[in-house]
Amino acid sequence: MAKEATDLTTIDLFQDEKRPGRPKTSPHPRNVQIRINKRNQVKRDKNKGLKRVEFKIHHSLFEKLEELAQAQQVSRSELIESLLIESLATKAE
Repeated sequence: MAKEATDLTTIDLFQDEKRPGRPKTSPHPRNVQIRINKRNQVKRDKNKGLKRVEFKIHHSLFEKLEELAQAQQVSRSELIESLLIESLATKAE
């Protein structure tokens, strides 16, 4: 009997062959990896002196911020931070 790669009835013939794809690099399941990565990201941000702020804005304002950030070639976060700094500087004067 010939060995055929698409033949599922002779799967025992292929058990020693390596399957294509990305090799497993972590012993943890994906949900645990995500939790670990997020914890590490929070630690990195804290060491950089960053603090997380979350708020809700209207969709139209969000789109305007997105367009302005793309025009200035900065991230939306960097744009909001610069706008806040600028606003606070004018209020302090």
